[in-house]
Amino acid sequence: MTLLQIRDLKKSYSSPEGGSQLVVDVPAFDLAARRQVALEGRSGSGKTTFLNLIAGILKPDSGSIVFDGVELVGAGEARRDAFRASHMGFVFQAFHLLPGHTALENVELGMLFGPGPGRAFAEHLLERLGLTDRMRYRPPQLSLGQQQRVALARALANRPQLVLADEPTGSLDVHHAGEALALTRELCSEQGAALLLVSHDAAVLGAFETRLDLAQLNRAAAEVRA
Repeated sequence: MTLLQIRDLKKSYSSPEGGSQLVVDVPAFDLAARRQVALEGRSGSGKTTFLNLIAGILKPDSGSIVFDGVELVGAGEARRDAFRASHMGFVFQAFHLLPGHTALENVELGMLFGPGPGRAFAEHLLERLGLTDRMRYRPPQLSLGQQQRVALARALANRPQLVLADEPTGSLDVHHAGEALALTRELCSEQGAALLLVSHDAAVLGAFETRLDLAQLNRAAAEVRA
């Protein structure tokens, strides 16, 4: 079953020299439910913009984004935010954890914007990620690897249908990157969530059976490379 269907998606930004610069031009992209796909995203390939468009954080200039039968393009910001909270999880490279809140509170805060299962499930996720004794710690008291796992728990807190991951291991060393990637894939599989991950790391990309070059999907990036 197709979970995500994208057609003729375009997004441009204003150029400092005047005019506009096309950064995303994706004629077609489909993602099946529960599928795990890695996108190779080099610098300038539009990878972050592409994920933000799917998540509804950004609004495209034109095109279609259909998620589980629902057309998202044309929806207002509030509706896009609510839909994302209920159906998608996002793992950022910089984690974006709130430093004044504990690991458990950071996961619970993610549940405020959607139909979250509650504290017991937040605790379960952190336990599953090996953070049983770190739930009451704040992000500055955690290692980068532990912060990444908190960010993953937050992304999974509302039992999303799709997890979007933007360079999720970019801040980690090789050992912790491999560990974090394995946990991400394992938990997405357990929860039945599709995973769309972008990275430029060959080791990360090599762990996926399905790998696509974003520059081949995104005609705007292909033109920049040329």
